[in-house]
Amino acid sequence: MKLRNILAALVAGVSLFASCVEEADHYLDEVKVSSSYVALDVNGGSTTIDLTTTDSWSIVGAPDWLTISPLSGSAGSQKLTFSAEKTIDGRNCEIKLNCGGKTQFINVMQGLATVSQATCAQVISGIEGKTYLVTGVVTKIANTQYGNFYINDGTGEVYIYGTVDSKGAYNWGSFGIEVGDEVTVQGPMSIYNGTIELVDATWIKTAKSLMKIASIDPEDATIPTKGGELTVTLENKGNGLSVEIPEEAASWLSIKSVSGNKVTFQATENVAGPRAVTIVFQTADKKYSAETTLTQLGAAGSLELPMTVEQAIAAAKAGVSTPVYVKGIVSELVKGGFDANYGNGTFWISADGVYNNDKALDFEAYQVNWLGGAKWNAELPQIEVGAEVILYGPLTTYNGTSETQGKGAAYIYSINGVTTVENGAGTSAAPFNVAGAIAAQKGGVSAKVFVEGIVSELYKGGFDPAYGNGSFYMSADGVRHKDNALDFEAYQVNYLGGRKWTEADPQIAVGDKVVICGPLTVYNGLVETQGKGVGYVYSVNGKTE
Repeated sequence: MKLRNILAALVAGVSLFASCVEEADHYLDEVKVSSSYVALDVNGGSTTIDLTTTDSWSIVGAPDWLTISPLSGSAGSQKLTFSAEKTIDGRNCEIKLNCGGKTQFINVMQGLATVSQATCAQVISGIEGKTYLVTGVVTKIANTQYGNFYINDGTGEVYIYGTVDSKGAYNWGSFGIEVGDEVTVQGPMSIYNGTIELVDATWIKTAKSLMKIASIDPEDATIPTKGGELTVTLENKGNGLSVEIPEEAASWLSIKSVSGNKVTFQATENVAGPRAVTIVFQTADKKYSAETTLTQLGAAGSLELPMTVEQAIAAAKAGVSTPVYVKGIVSELVKGGFDANYGNGTFWISADGVYNNDKALDFEAYQVNWLGGAKWNAELPQIEVGAEVILYGPLTTYNGTSETQGKGAAYIYSINGVTTVENGAGTSAAPFNVAGAIAAQKGGVSAKVFVEGIVSELYKGGFDPAYGNGSFYMSADGVRHKDNALDFEAYQVNYLGGRKWTEADPQIAVGDKVVICGPLTVYNGLVETQGKGVGYVYSVNGKTE
């Protein structure tokens, strides 16, 4: 919503609209409207204006709350209908009617906007659609193109999703906003995926913070892999200084000393990939703050200790571009995960497998390729919520969201501990689960691998004396689903150690936890081991003999 100062205070002046109509009627030769100002009742409703054009025309710029019919047409005369549902506060917009290379602007107003001064807490518990005036300290800047940032006044935190000037333009550079500044804005409250937002809020004023970063040593705020010190010097006109190490960095970063407005940090040696953390400095009364991100170089691509989701978020915001490993649990799929248009997939991960709708806790695997960096295709099963994955690739941020760089620049390194066969899957230390085995076969894996599951159904009793092997179905939960996406068949497998199965051997039973070893294939859509004793039972309920 772009707030424009277009006779808002005179919206009730019907006679003024009449005078505008006469002037607008002769404004353009290509397009004439009976009124360039449209007023709608705050309780909802419709109104029409007359339109005459000399060429085909179309309308652009209509917000979601406004319905216009029709939106395009050919030369001639017709009526345009404007409709809107009931609103809490007044709202307005400016739309464009393009015709013959010329543009006619039409201003639409619904009711008279009223502004309520509020705390962040009152906004959070407020009414969606109502306009609020709120003042708070900037805690985080997510986007400088449209002006997305967070403010906190001590009662709560509100997300400002888009900031405009008095003319409704995104003009971030003119606002002079930095983290720690006290900013006043006004705009309509909206709730998006659980996040409380003021959308396209109008900037009112900025009060500069009494604290800011004066210098950092070293200047690039980067600590070597082997560890070392980093010093931040602040300009602080406020009362005292407070600084803490965030919990996610407490294992490797500490405060060595605080001397006046100079803080020295000490980092331990890094044996993993690059890591980063955002440090917030505050005055003692917590009113003013400044922040900076410290980065430590690492052994890029280290699998001994891949980044956690929290570390990856910090690294992305710090601008770490070296490819890294990130480990997390799938919490939500984007459009089903796989995207046929791009041959890759998109999904969210978090530390606990819960989608929090919080940019400090959720990381997006954006347009990632399949295992081994291969293109994803429609034949592969989709990533499932709850799967533990390790991603590999460069990081970035978009609208405040930390994510992998898109277009297949990153890929899924492992799913539930399993990578491609060449990278270590198919060892008894890291067997496929049923879903992983199905995905591997669909992805073209044909070499011997280990598959773990629970026996869900025996095929003809399991053991077949005619061939000296046995066949049975497995699943993750021990249930026979009769679903090719959930069932796996141990087909004509030999017994423990790969030897022939005999009647004297103990028989497999439904509910047994087994690990199968062998090459994979598919028959009538069901993924299974290749038959005739090529595969075998590696273990039953943990026993290999």
